[in-house]
Amino acid sequence: MSIITPNKFALLVEDIVRKKRVSYMDAVIMYCAENHIDPSTTKSMINKQLKEKIAYEATNLNLMKEKVAKLPI
Repeated sequence: MSIITPNKFALLVEDIVRKKRVSYMDAVIMYCAENHIDPSTTKSMINKQLKEKIAYEATNLNLMKEKVAKLPI
């Protein structure tokens, strides 16, 4: 396997999201499964933009504590 940069990894994940219509979190897991990579080792491969997209998804799914207060509706 060649060395993969964070930007290239983000492009590969974006491609999976578009083609398979899955979430960013699922796309990272799919990429890891296809390439026999442990998902816990991808931390250094995730760039800022991809991290923000994953965090946005996780917040919407109530998987993260919110850092910004929201007014109750």
